[in-house]
Amino acid sequence: MEARRPAEVFHPGEYLLDELRARGWTQTEFAEIIGRPFRLVNEIINGKKGITSSTAREFSAALGTSPELWMNLDTAYHLWKSTEDVSPIEHRAKMRNKYPVRDMVLRNWLEPSEDTDVVESQLLRFFEVRTLDETPSFARAAATRRSDSDNDELSPIQIAWLYRVKLIANTMKVPRFSDKRLRRALRQLQTFREYPEGLRHVPQLLEECGVRFIIVEPLPSSKIDGVCFWLDNSPVIGMTLRYDRIDNFWFVLRHEIEHVLNGDGRDRVVLDSDVVRGQEDEGLTPQEQAANAAAAEFCVPQVEIDDFIARRDPVYSRKDVLNFAKRLKIHPGLVVGQLQWKIKRFDLFRSTLVSIRSHVLPVTMTDGYGHILPVEV
Repeated sequence: MEARRPAEVFHPGEYLLDELRARGWTQTEFAEIIGRPFRLVNEIINGKKGITSSTAREFSAALGTSPELWMNLDTAYHLWKSTEDVSPIEHRAKMRNKYPVRDMVLRNWLEPSEDTDVVESQLLRFFEVRTLDETPSFARAAATRRSDSDNDELSPIQIAWLYRVKLIANTMKVPRFSDKRLRRALRQLQTFREYPEGLRHVPQLLEECGVRFIIVEPLPSSKIDGVCFWLDNSPVIGMTLRYDRIDNFWFVLRHEIEHVLNGDGRDRVVLDSDVVRGQEDEGLTPQEQAANAAAAEFCVPQVEIDDFIARRDPVYSRKDVLNFAKRLKIHPGLVVGQLQWKIKRFDLFRSTLVSIRSHVLPVTMTDGYGHILPVEV
């Protein structure tokens, strides 16, 4: 709401003159009372000087008022007199309250400009809205992971990341999606779990199934792991790789694939944050519980790892883990990832949780981590 501007505000000198007249004092007498030169009093009365903290205290002592009265009168007068147009400041603040403009510029999602209208125009196109007051419809349809949550609102940085994934997905062309092909592809994906180099085959395999697979580096503090949604009857899987570990990659990817197979994300975007950390949260929705169960089973057959724990607990050796992983033909990092969560030993054999970005980024539609996609807003 626009602040109301008073019709007119008087200089404190006019109030001072009224006070002197009410007491029958001359300017000379008042100057003698407060121990100040006549010229100072005269210039204040004629609006040539303002009120300082010292004169405010002196006036209040002589006239029986508060110092705040004179300071407030002076402030109100100068604010009223100011003609500077601050609407551009309000506009810039509104845009940055609504969206993470600075982060988006740094990531080359927006072109930098000192022209507020140019920045606003880019934001409206990016978020597919007509005004800054309009809530982006795509983000409004996002689903919460928790069954006991009434708040489906995403943060501005999460909305920005989501729309970047959507923007990139719109530029990709893939074959018609096939549920059967994706289910068959899961068996092929299992053969890639043993070595980090196997990850390079993932994007092409998903593309052949009609799945648009995208990696977008997360914005600070977004806590996003992945997303699942549909465009033109084609599923989109977006991931952040914010944890550069083999166990996180496979768990999040299989989690999102399960959403696709279940038809999740058709009506409401499924934005997943803290997926691995929250895999044992009993408050999750049935869809999230199903996706977590599928992801855990994919990483390590749960019957196998539960039996491994029952036989080895509480003493685990690296040799036992390596032999167990070799027997199952999976990378040891997948075993350790599941083991850490099941026994709550997050320091266990961390060297097996190898980095995977160098294997998957070069072969995936990637935005961030040193890769800049020339996708115009």
